[in-house]
Amino acid sequence: MMTPENFTVYIVDDDAAVRRSLMLMIEQEAIAVKVFDSAEAFLEQCRPQLKGCLIADIHMPGMDGLQLQEMLANRCTLPIIFLTGYGTIPQSVRAIKAGAVDFLTKPVTREKLIACVRLAFAECEKLMQASQHHHNVQSLLSKLTEREREILRWIVQGLSNKEIASHLGISHRTVEIHRSHVMQKSGATNLLELAQFVNEIDLEKHRLSN
Repeated sequence: MMTPENFTVYIVDDDAAVRRSLMLMIEQEAIAVKVFDSAEAFLEQCRPQLKGCLIADIHMPGMDGLQLQEMLANRCTLPIIFLTGYGTIPQSVRAIKAGAVDFLTKPVTREKLIACVRLAFAECEKLMQASQHHHNVQSLLSKLTEREREILRWIVQGLSNKEIASHLGISHRTVEIHRSHVMQKSGATNLLELAQFVNEIDLEKHRLSN
């Protein structure tokens, strides 16, 4: 299975032997690897555009793995694989609930590690696609005037141009023009696509309000 372009595995562990072992196993798959001896060191290099996944130890001096996970929540979309020598069930539950791909116990086999990395890469691709879709929705929304947004909502409710004109107190022809602009700006080719667009707008407003 090919590795997505420019994807890297970032390893954060205070044990040099563990870092070296993980790096060798992953590099055997021709996957790029970068290692860090602490969560703080990784955060200094962390950027929103990083692609791939993070393998982090739970127990480390200073900031531990779970604290690192919290710090990364709003900084980048790297999926996390936790690796620990003595993790607890509450820790694993907390990590998975916060979005971790897996919670592995040392020593981990090469097969298990690589399978988790591949899974994390797939998750990263999904997150990137979702982020791009969010950007596209925002871009389309910014192109609509207030009147066009208003008419858009009436359109997806199934009202005719005549009915919309009556509700808004404007001419049938004006509604036709606005409707044409909405279709052009949204890129939609039919009513179903317009409805999906409105749903995305509503979801985004809900996200911003929470």
